[in-house]
Amino acid sequence: MKLTFAKKLVATVAAGVFSVGVFAQEQKAATLEELLNMVKQDSLVESREHKARESEFRQDKNRQAQLLEEAKAVKANEEKRSETLEAKYDEQEIAVQDKREQLAERLGSLKELFGHLTSTAGDLRSNLDVSIVSAQYPGRTEFLEGLIEKMNSATKLPSIEEIERLWFEMQRETIEGGKIVKFPATVVSPEGEQNTQEVVRIGTFNLLSDGKYLEYTESKKMAELTRQPSGNFLAAASALASSTDGFTKTGIDPTGPSGGSFLSALINSPDLVERWHQGGVVGYIITAVGAFGLLLGIFRLIVLTTVGAKVNSQLKSSTANDNNPLGRVLKVAEGNPSLDTESLELKMEEAVLKEKPSIEAGLNLIKIISAVAPLLGLLGTVTGMILTFQAITIFGAGDPQAMAGGISSALVTTVLGLVVAIPMVLMHTFVNSRAKRILHILDEQSAGIVAENAERS
Repeated sequence: MKLTFAKKLVATVAAGVFSVGVFAQEQKAATLEELLNMVKQDSLVESREHKARESEFRQDKNRQAQLLEEAKAVKANEEKRSETLEAKYDEQEIAVQDKREQLAERLGSLKELFGHLTSTAGDLRSNLDVSIVSAQYPGRTEFLEGLIEKMNSATKLPSIEEIERLWFEMQRETIEGGKIVKFPATVVSPEGEQNTQEVVRIGTFNLLSDGKYLEYTESKKMAELTRQPSGNFLAAASALASSTDGFTKTGIDPTGPSGGSFLSALINSPDLVERWHQGGVVGYIITAVGAFGLLLGIFRLIVLTTVGAKVNSQLKSSTANDNNPLGRVLKVAEGNPSLDTESLELKMEEAVLKEKPSIEAGLNLIKIISAVAPLLGLLGTVTGMILTFQAITIFGAGDPQAMAGGISSALVTTVLGLVVAIPMVLMHTFVNSRAKRILHILDEQSAGIVAENAERS
């Protein structure tokens, strides 16, 4: 206790000295007497401040006590009010239960009727959500939702008019399914633009506009399909949009109101150009080789047809003309009239052999192309199958559609090879027949000239 008192005394003195030092520095006392007076005045000020603080503390304490009493009073009042409300709630709950029993008793068979109406309205709402008839008559599902809410409520009852409208909407959906009508509506383009245009509705199957197929989205909007079916279907859709009466042949999809499996399969099926691109690099090579072979065959066919015409003209002429192979062979015979039969025969054979390369030019190349094209197709198929099996190794075989797509792409090159090879075989046959015919005429005429020379000898 003595040590504690000593510590307090030292702390008080130190505080006094510190305050005296600070006060002295602020006032700058000249003598010790002035310093003593300053300390005394400061002690008086601190004493007044302490008393003021004590007074505020007592007032706060009294105020808190008063607030505590008020809070206790409020708590007691609220507890009494809670007991009163609980008792009132129990009474009203009993009354509500009695009213519910009274309502159920008065409804009787209507309760079962409301159950059937609720089920029917729910099924109809599900159908109208995806029905394209709602594109022409919006707001039907909102009415059904309100009707279902009323029939499930314990405080509301549907009116006769609302129940009749349920029957009306069912009948209208059935009747509209057999109509083809036109109506103006807002259509969203693939670029996101909204345009007001005329829409043709084919029953509950498809929507058309400007010769294009539309879809009825989940957001209750009509939008053009980003990918349309082939041109024949689009032409038929345009014809239906422009017709006023009678029958018009148009493609519809009965499997879905907004584009079912048939239309999706038709749209997703690649066209001829897309199939060609599926062949890849090998497909492009086959196409280039086929185009070159076709042009070469047509060129040689034209050349041989022209040469054949000149040879036929030479057959009818008695004068040899060197603008055709036969004329040049005949000139050889005319230029050597004194040769013996064997020498003339050798000369004629030599002349025919000189004409043969120009006549048969390109035939071997066309034949090679007809043989190489299917081999290139087989090469593309094998490489495509290798890539497909590599994809299966990495991603697995859980998606048969992806596997079928890869195999289909691999087989495209085989088709391209056959598409090139078959015309090349026919082209080689035609060109070769023309060349053989000309060579046959040359051999025939040269043999005749040799025979005539032998007879003269």
